[in-house]
Amino acid sequence: MTPIDSKTTTLETATLANWRTAPFCQWSFQNLDRLVPTAALSEPGLPEPDAGSALFEGIEVGYPDGRRLALREHLSRSSADALVAMRDGEVIAEWYAPHLDRDRPHTIFSISKSVTGMLAGIAVGEGKLDPAAPISHYVAARPGSAYASATVRDLLDMTVALDFEESYLDTTGLFDRYRRAMLWNPARPGETPETLEQVMTSLNRSSAEHGQAFYYASPNADMLGLVIERATGTSYPAYLAQRLWRPMGASGAAYVTVDRAGTARASGGICATARDLARFGQLVLDGGRTRDGRQVVPAEWVADMRTKGNRRAWETGNFWDMFLDGRYRSCWYLTGNPRGAFCGVGIHGQWLWVDPESRLVLVRFCSRPEPSDDALSEREIGVLNRVGEALQRVG
Repeated sequence: MTPIDSKTTTLETATLANWRTAPFCQWSFQNLDRLVPTAALSEPGLPEPDAGSALFEGIEVGYPDGRRLALREHLSRSSADALVAMRDGEVIAEWYAPHLDRDRPHTIFSISKSVTGMLAGIAVGEGKLDPAAPISHYVAARPGSAYASATVRDLLDMTVALDFEESYLDTTGLFDRYRRAMLWNPARPGETPETLEQVMTSLNRSSAEHGQAFYYASPNADMLGLVIERATGTSYPAYLAQRLWRPMGASGAAYVTVDRAGTARASGGICATARDLARFGQLVLDGGRTRDGRQVVPAEWVADMRTKGNRRAWETGNFWDMFLDGRYRSCWYLTGNPRGAFCGVGIHGQWLWVDPESRLVLVRFCSRPEPSDDALSEREIGVLNRVGEALQRVG
């Protein structure tokens, strides 16, 4: 992908119509607040020392086709923007692409779902949210629509029987309508503007039963964010900032995109620095507790995420081949691999990978033009596993 010159990139060259395509995504993925309304989660802090990339040197990664490359070469070839490794709260290695400003928030896309899943656990721990309750207890939906009969747990585990296709390149159908409502796609001339809530509460139910099969659909996590708002009486950005992001020790700027009504894009709109996303992963690895002993997310909620999940629902779902021995619980993927890894995943190549065996958290930012590619995901899973193995005895 041809690098884009940040000095000449402006709102006239990167627009709502092209910001997720090459070459504009290299700039827009760390400048989304220039294109979409946002709400702040944290402000920039003091500069932190660079850990350097020395520990990444000498690591070779394998490709499914048998090729082997130096890790640094793989990063350069795969549109990577950053790779950060954290152990026990300390960044032990970090690599950044030449075009990336490490202090500017980068979009994490659907890793936002994993953040929202932990935020739901905080609301549950405070006695404000019941995972077994119907969604309609918190948010009214059209009778007969998908969310009128599903539960909060169905949102958390992606088991809503929803008639919706996650079609990232759609420009004319329901997914485009959904993205126009979140202000991520350009409005159509003469259209009546909609909010995220209006779109979500109108979505139809499929012929399946709720709770039976994993079916990935981003509106589920956006609805979960709205449920958290109604349950707590606090806006999603404020609740996230006050209960999770700042208490976990965020040191950089972060924000979340919002629609015209101020509803946050809880499923994909969070933008943060790689170091702070690693801190979030460290928090979850440590059972919801900060390094100084503060319990931010209930330990029971984190343990439930790491040990439960409907295996049958995963096997019959539409992502089963990504992790053959996997599960999905509270907006996190449980890989089922021998290292016990679990992760959050975002389109265009974003990864938050937690490797309990090596006590390692890995964050990969990327500006890959393709939103979704199964072969590239398979390759990246192998790379992240390899980095975890290589760094296991370091630190």
